[in-house]
Amino acid sequence: MTRFLFGSGWPYLLVPFIPIAIALEVAGAGASAIFATSALGVIPTAAMMGRATEELAARSGPGIGGLLNVTFGNAPEIIIALFALNEGLQEVVKASLVGSILGNTLLVLGGAMFVGGLGRDRQRFDRTAATAQSGMLLLAAAAMAMPAIFEMVEGRGLPDPGAEIVNYGSKVEGLSFAVAIVLLLTYGAALLFSLRTHRDLFNPPNVEEEQHEAWSVRRSVLLLAVAGVAVGVMSEILVGSISETAESVGLSEFFIGVIVVAIVGNAAEHWVAILVAHKDKMDLAVNIAIGSAAQIALFAAPLLVLVSWVLGPFPMPLVFNGFELGAIFLAVLISLHVTNEGESTWFEVFQLLAVYAVLAITFFVA
Repeated sequence: MTRFLFGSGWPYLLVPFIPIAIALEVAGAGASAIFATSALGVIPTAAMMGRATEELAARSGPGIGGLLNVTFGNAPEIIIALFALNEGLQEVVKASLVGSILGNTLLVLGGAMFVGGLGRDRQRFDRTAATAQSGMLLLAAAAMAMPAIFEMVEGRGLPDPGAEIVNYGSKVEGLSFAVAIVLLLTYGAALLFSLRTHRDLFNPPNVEEEQHEAWSVRRSVLLLAVAGVAVGVMSEILVGSISETAESVGLSEFFIGVIVVAIVGNAAEHWVAILVAHKDKMDLAVNIAIGSAAQIALFAAPLLVLVSWVLGPFPMPLVFNGFELGAIFLAVLISLHVTNEGESTWFEVFQLLAVYAVLAITFFVA
């Protein structure tokens, strides 16, 4: 029981919130209650999807396994974003993307290194792999910033944090489309680098976080399908309650997207990073944190830009507001600094958590 509660099994304790959220939605309950229960319901479905993907990947070899992790690694976040796009909540989508990058590079990396560093003088990890991923993240941030810079130069300015959707016109939409293609091509090169030419850097030996009974392919596929449907149902309920919840509790949709939705979609994965760091498996912990942030910037964000051309009222440009732009570059630069040495102490990374807290407070006030 202790292993279940404090290992990777704890998200499944939240399974009862799935039928509760559905029942509240059918009964027409208050938006806040629906939002809270559906947010909690997303966590076990995301955990199940992650576990099923890992089991399939383990049985498919490093090449196909890596592609499976790419496809489903951030599936819960992407599914939530797709429903938000369909509802016209483009700024919430962009806020959740930024929140995922911040959450992984500051909250998860900081939390993992802090917990892992307690009782230890310092922890070490592969500097080359960590800086390679942090470098990819910096390049992605630079590319993602260009449409916003274009808008500032053109004189139209950046979106307001309180906006739901802003139509900037065909020029910046076309620019964002081109940037999205470049980011996806870059991610393809990153896959080749991490799964083939430099595979040993990103697949250190003996990194299993727990020993457990292996699932069959049939069981993995079935549970992946069930988890996908459950994530879709919870995401639809969650997105549908965001606007009313923001009004009723006095929070902005921007704050809900950048903090709440971003954490909920990654909660299970975040816990795994902290768990393996506690076991002094820092290569895996850093790979989860920085790798997930890079995947959001290089894969999820451009994918959603392309999908927005056929889903939603009009294409979503990669024009972030000023708070988002500043936060992205601060987070990426800090992660580069922390991973550059290949080692960490608990106090050094405690400051990552402090930066995340400052950003969250600023977003709350914005």
